[in-house]
Amino acid sequence: MGLGFAVFAGTSPDVIRASAREAERLGYTSFWVNHPGATDGLEALAHAARETQRIELGIGVIPLHTRGPESIVQGVKATRLPLDRLLLGVGSPNPEALKRVRAGIAELRRQLSTRLIVAALGPQMCRLAGEVADGVLFNWLTPEYARESAGRVRDGATAATRPMPRLCAYLRVALGPGASDRLRQEGNRYASVPAYGANFKRMGLEPVETAIAADSPEAIKRGLARWQGAVDDVVIRAITAKDTVEDHLALVRAAAPA
Repeated sequence: MGLGFAVFAGTSPDVIRASAREAERLGYTSFWVNHPGATDGLEALAHAARETQRIELGIGVIPLHTRGPESIVQGVKATRLPLDRLLLGVGSPNPEALKRVRAGIAELRRQLSTRLIVAALGPQMCRLAGEVADGVLFNWLTPEYARESAGRVRDGATAATRPMPRLCAYLRVALGPGASDRLRQEGNRYASVPAYGANFKRMGLEPVETAIAADSPEAIKRGLARWQGAVDDVVIRAITAKDTVEDHLALVRAAAPA
């Protein structure tokens, strides 16, 4: 199972650069940022690209209803992100999410030679991801529900007679009491989003139950072990007590692959 590390794109460039360098040094397979609101995730990811040589670079994910394919292509070219290392994630909320993602993937594939990742939450988007994407990014799921979602992705890939996409899962990980408090706050924020709220209700879980709130590196390792065999890659989405280089590096090291 691959192990990635992800940070908030709006954090300081110093945090992004230091975290990416350390993740690559410690043997993580990928480094990710998100694309929140007005913060340009592609520009944030470019800080990581300039500090690394081998690690894959993921963006999880660009919302197609606010940034269309043409703008994404321009952004990838302007930031000179290495296409051979890039995992370009896109997604969309309803209405017309399926139509928007299908068309967006087709246009991006026409213009960029890189791997395209679809954020998938509900059953229909999981199947669509299987039909059109190179990879799928799950979010706020347990390993058990990730396996169920993977089955729907597989159904889509089989129907389209194409290879099974790579399965990636964002996993919120907090180390220490201050970080755990922020994890609960973030979970509550996501639960207020209709699509995520509905998914938590389907699972019968609170958001924090899909995450790892740990008090030691050993607790993180135990939580990660539950994911073996569920997905191809777990991406640790860092939740830290403070937005400092020191807190991020502590988490990178605590969760590092063996």
